[in-house]
Amino acid sequence: MYSLYYAPGAASLVVHWLLIELGAPHELRLVDTQAKQHKSAQYLALNPNGVVPTLIDDDGKPLYEAAALVLHLADRHAQSGLAPALDDARRGEYLQWVLNLANTLQSPLRLWWYPQDIEEAQADTIKDGARRRIEATWDRLDAHLAAHGPYLLGERVSAADFYLTMLMRWTRNMPRPGHEWPHLAALAQRMKARPSFKTLYEREGLTEWA
Repeated sequence: MYSLYYAPGAASLVVHWLLIELGAPHELRLVDTQAKQHKSAQYLALNPNGVVPTLIDDDGKPLYEAAALVLHLADRHAQSGLAPALDDARRGEYLQWVLNLANTLQSPLRLWWYPQDIEEAQADTIKDGARRRIEATWDRLDAHLAAHGPYLLGERVSAADFYLTMLMRWTRNMPRPGHEWPHLAALAQRMKARPSFKTLYEREGLTEWA
């Protein structure tokens, strides 16, 4: 059984969602980020970055980094079809998309939410730069879906689409959220229609962007 250290709506959301989608037995361990539990010595011993998610695998070893956990779970549960096999022609493209999302969306999104991590005095400038990078990425992704969709790998849904949907959710209160791009909006609606998404929201107590 897996154990997932999570905080509602945080980067752990995609890992929790995949565990539900995959039907993988798991338990949830809430990390109270408001109380700074993610910075406690006990938690840092599991994840020295002091962020969620952390996933305890069957062997008891803690694993972290949301993108890595997406790849790990989809490969570990290959019967789900959420990751192309090693000899599948689309394997490289799939890996490319997961890492692209981590670098071109999750990274600047963190800067938009926490510009003070770089320089508090320049927070507005940092946020503006991050917003422009995010919107440029939405432009590219929407164009890709228009030409090659409806999912990132075409007709086939993959774990990368779960990751993308979580990142779209994070922009819901930005000046121009990801779901304002038409093909991204269509993907989000398809992903949110999955029964696992409803279960995820119920378990995490979420209501926004349902």
